[in-house]
Amino acid sequence: MDENWLPTLKTDTPQEGYELAVKLSRMSIKFMQPDADVRSAMRLMYEYDTQALISASQTIAEHFQTIAAANDYWK
Repeated sequence: MDENWLPTLKTDTPQEGYELAVKLSRMSIKFMQPDADVRSAMRLMYEYDTQALISASQTIAEHFQTIAAANDYWK
């Protein structure tokens, strides 16, 4: 994995910030479970689990808060 995949939290727009928050969330899963086949198998277990999806959304929201603060809320 490229060790420099996150050079900055700075983004030009809130949408880019949100997309970065999604990427951060996905990358955290990739770091914890580096085997793509295992991640795919796990996805089958949670893709219809509303509580798991809500938890994923909360994680993205937390990352977005961090990115928004790093960008001074795009003032």
